[in-house]
Amino acid sequence: MKICFLGTGTSQGIPVIGCDCPTCTSNDPKDTRLRTAGYVEQDETSFLIDCGPDFRQQMLQNKIKRLDAVLISHEHNDHVIGIDDLRPLNFNQKMDMPIYGNKRVLDELKFRFAYAFAERPYPGVPRLNLMSVKAYDSFNINELQVESLEIMHGKLPILGFKTEDLVYITDAKTVPEKTIEKIRKCKVLVINALRYKEHNTHFSLQEALDFIKLIEPERAYLTHLSHHFPPAAQLEKELPTNVFIAYDGLWVDL
Repeated sequence: MKICFLGTGTSQGIPVIGCDCPTCTSNDPKDTRLRTAGYVEQDETSFLIDCGPDFRQQMLQNKIKRLDAVLISHEHNDHVIGIDDLRPLNFNQKMDMPIYGNKRVLDELKFRFAYAFAERPYPGVPRLNLMSVKAYDSFNINELQVESLEIMHGKLPILGFKTEDLVYITDAKTVPEKTIEKIRKCKVLVINALRYKEHNTHFSLQEALDFIKLIEPERAYLTHLSHHFPPAAQLEKELPTNVFIAYDGLWVDL
């Protein structure tokens, strides 16, 4: 199994429009961050986690040509607004794209992309097969089993995902004990770390490191990083030996 980090930035991405901070002006490619998304692949099966505004660019940059499904953590724009760009995959694969998310999220997609769900949609709209899942449901994408996990994004319940020894969580602020027990000692943990300073709805760096220590994964990768951190080359020196900074285009083989 492999995961590619298609995007590792926050809702603003890096560089941020109009910002001249050291991270936004860095020449290191690791400091250019599109909106957070992950691509998971095993054998002939692949799926996307979140489909934000940079989806088209991410697929082209990483030469990814097909998907079997899209998993949505929650309904915020930086996680869903690229769904219209699934259309070429509908055409090329001759299939409706399965979209997994909780009912609240799927209802929001029907509202935002109402034209795709019209009684008589015009030719060329994205063809989406909405698949409702609740926290702790297990479902299969071809031969791959995936389990949804309850995560709290501030007061908003959202989903993380576990498949085999990979756990992918973004936009977490608190994590229920049931989820913690299900993911302890996983091989690879992907977890958000927004900035040094505490935030209402996201882990700070210290909160993320404390969570990693609690879970005890073999390796952990930090994602959803903001420009309030120093450039990656400096930040990575502050991390424990089993914790790494995810960056756009990074492939991790489990």
